[in-house]
Amino acid sequence: MKKKYVNGSAFFLVILMFFCIKGIAQLDLPRGSQMAKVSQRIGISDISISYSRPAVKDREVWGKLVPYGMNNLGFGTAKESPWRAGANENTVIKFTDDVKIEGQPLGAGKYGLHMIIYEDNRATLIFSKNYEAWGSYFYEPSEDVLRVDVITKEVPHTEELTYQFTEVKPNSAIASLNWEKKEIPFKIEVDVTNIVLADIRHKLQNSPGFNRQTWEQAANFSLNNGGDLDEALGWIDATISGQFFSQKNFNNLNIKAKILAKQGKTMEADSVMDEALSLATIFEVHGYGRQLIAQGKKEKAMEVFKMNSKKNKGQWPVDYGLARAYSAMGDYKTALKHLKIAAQRAPDQQNKDIIAVNLTKLEKGEGIN
Repeated sequence: MKKKYVNGSAFFLVILMFFCIKGIAQLDLPRGSQMAKVSQRIGISDISISYSRPAVKDREVWGKLVPYGMNNLGFGTAKESPWRAGANENTVIKFTDDVKIEGQPLGAGKYGLHMIIYEDNRATLIFSKNYEAWGSYFYEPSEDVLRVDVITKEVPHTEELTYQFTEVKPNSAIASLNWEKKEIPFKIEVDVTNIVLADIRHKLQNSPGFNRQTWEQAANFSLNNGGDLDEALGWIDATISGQFFSQKNFNNLNIKAKILAKQGKTMEADSVMDEALSLATIFEVHGYGRQLIAQGKKEKAMEVFKMNSKKNKGQWPVDYGLARAYSAMGDYKTALKHLKIAAQRAPDQQNKDIIAVNLTKLEKGEGIN
């Protein structure tokens, strides 16, 4: 009878412990090392790092709190473990597209981020396919997807461990861990053009592909970002004729002319551009003229602005355009004459104010382009 009582009591204690543990596990309580997340977009690709932020709290961090090299943590299945690059659960880094880390390829996805810190200002970054473990107690080298070596830097004190993105450029950024007086940076590169073009090809087959403007944007992006010019030409031709959404206009003909010019088909490009200008509004011609000035083609710009003046005689933008053209040629006196006419005809205060600034420049003998 006593044995049954003891067994029953033991069973009750196990059940009680289960419910107590379960109850504790369900609570959402503040942590000593707060959770954080930092993200950065490069092109159309998103990168995020989720981590916990321990504080220095006057402790000796490097070599003590974070031991150098690989270490046996005294728990879990790993015989040797790297640092979890944060606190609590795995530090998790996520890429929506393929990237390069310090020049080495890494596929899109989530990774557990670990680090091996060395005494001689070096660190090894480890990207593990196991991103759901707690810390690095169960670290398994066979789950490594990529290892890269980096040089650490000495920086001003950072109390709470912090990840940040710096030196953000069109195709890359530097991600870094900063803690105590150490920075551990690593470069992330993204093949923005090919990623965007792949996304464009996919979207052209779906609802965005059912309007002309999407195809114009696609061709223009490819033109200006090193894409396949034959593919871009096919896209822009679809906007001009042959599709239910096609409509020939200045914008798509202008893009086509630029593609042809980049292919070296100069005569064909000039012919298309002449047709584009015949369909252009006064402001589209004006904008094209300014593009020519920016390209250093001031004589061609003068032809375009004069054409706009004949086609839209008496409207205020044509004299503004002629003022810019004469300014580009160095004839400030004639430029000033046309700008004064534009000032009298400008329809709103905002344009009058802009013209007034340029009038002052011309009166001082300064250009307005």
